[in-house]
Amino acid sequence: MMTPAANLPSILELRHSITDDNIIAPESFETQTRLLEENFYLKNYVVPGVDLGNSYTATPKEYEERLAKLPTIIDLPYNSIVRNYIEMYLDRKRGLVADMLALHNYYGRFFEEELLKEGMPLELEYLPVIESAINPNAVSRAGAVGLWQFMPATAKGLGMEINSLVDERRDPRMSSRLAARYLKQLHDIYNDWSLAIAAYNCGPGNVNKALRRAGAEGEVKKDFWEIYNFLPAETRGYVPAFIAANYVMNYYRHHGISPTIVKRHLTTDTVRINHHVHFNQIAAVLNIPVEEIRMLNPQFLKGLIPGDYRPYNLTLPTQQCLSYIMSEKRILEYDKDLYARRTTAEPGGITSAPDIVSDGGKSNLANAERQTANASVNNEIATQATERIVTKSHVVERGENIRDIAKMYGVSATDIKRWNKLRRGKVKAGDILTIEVVEHITPDEVRVQAAPEVAQVFPHNDQKSDTHAETVSSSKNVSSPKAVEKKEQPIAKKNTQQTKAARTTTHIVKKGETLDRISRKYGTTVAAIQAANGMKKSDTRLQINQKLKIPAKGGTQKKPTSRKRRR
Repeated sequence: MMTPAANLPSILELRHSITDDNIIAPESFETQTRLLEENFYLKNYVVPGVDLGNSYTATPKEYEERLAKLPTIIDLPYNSIVRNYIEMYLDRKRGLVADMLALHNYYGRFFEEELLKEGMPLELEYLPVIESAINPNAVSRAGAVGLWQFMPATAKGLGMEINSLVDERRDPRMSSRLAARYLKQLHDIYNDWSLAIAAYNCGPGNVNKALRRAGAEGEVKKDFWEIYNFLPAETRGYVPAFIAANYVMNYYRHHGISPTIVKRHLTTDTVRINHHVHFNQIAAVLNIPVEEIRMLNPQFLKGLIPGDYRPYNLTLPTQQCLSYIMSEKRILEYDKDLYARRTTAEPGGITSAPDIVSDGGKSNLANAERQTANASVNNEIATQATERIVTKSHVVERGENIRDIAKMYGVSATDIKRWNKLRRGKVKAGDILTIEVVEHITPDEVRVQAAPEVAQVFPHNDQKSDTHAETVSSSKNVSSPKAVEKKEQPIAKKNTQQTKAARTTTHIVKKGETLDRISRKYGTTVAAIQAANGMKKSDTRLQINQKLKIPAKGGTQKKPTSRKRRR
């Protein structure tokens, strides 16, 4: 049954007598003073308020009278919850109050300017005290960010930009402007500042729900204190904390906290940035600390302004804005390779796009032939060698460097230095460089040889298979293109076994190499290397510095007679 309206306590009585031991203090009360003290502004521009050791508290009557004297539009009633917050600030959080007073010297100007533009009460400038402890980089457990602690959805709904490089919730000017507009919208909804402030904390949905639950005889109550018991626990403490913040930021002198002393004034201006530029480039050319640029522009998360995406405002000390405009070209050129973004990339380090050519289905036919050759005995098919390495020589011409030569052959500069044992990576005209390039084997060069145990695939050519061991030489009279391959010379017919023995080479295993990788390097197969070294088919593990015999390309090694063939 509803309590008769005549017996309900008046709003004024509720405002001043309400008590609650279950409220949740805002997260800003957990801010560690030492974290704020790392702020560049606190360290370089001000002397924070000093604790004089007089931490006495006032009487309830003094608190009430002082709050009543503040020139505010918003009602700031006193009760036991407000007192608890005031005394928490003046006792355990005295150092935090001193730091916030110092930070307010700089950030307060943004709060006041944007509130005045929207015709809003200036006492709202102390909302960031309870939201973020006036720390533009504050992040709550729920994901709210910045001085005004906007959640992502609310911020984007108000038009703020949030991405990997920019978060305008941290921008002191932008966030203050949109916070003022948002508070004005909330006040237009409720026509009551206490409800608007509550909705700023928990959202209009929760306030509307509390209003409905607190309704009596069809009348909807329009005061925070009337719907107090129906609000979330944190919001019940939010308005009292806002009142306490107004008290502490105005009456700190009465409680032994000395005024903040400004060592030197920081006046700022903005410059429009239309280029991709890093804070380090600006700091180096203008000779200002990069930490100061970060402090003035916390919205740029990585110290990088993506001005080539859209124009952004960069805040700098006033005297540096003109310097930036005059030095912009030099700033953009400073270490530009270090801060440049890669715009193209080819897979596998290829520096030019490979031609995509149709082979008319020859690859499919070759694979089908391989399968057919082994179908009757169901033998394993050896891995096809689809690439071969060809060694070329390059004569360095005047004006060339290793990077240009690497691009010419589609290899890396590091590999060229390694192949030629170049420490400094510098070359001069007339130097002859060894270049290893990879050539792809076409389907026409592949033939299938199916053995009873292993089917092996070898590069095929009309000439004898050992002519694939290709080397290239060059003289100083080499014409463009600079690398010329040696023509294959006729090879005298010799005993087959002697030729194979002569063509066998030795490879020393390096870290990370496998049989498959080594076989492709020499244009042979895993099975052929295993046969040449008396290894079983299951022997695939290699040791660093292990010596392997590499059979000639296209040749086969006779298996040791001591091993029995498996059936």
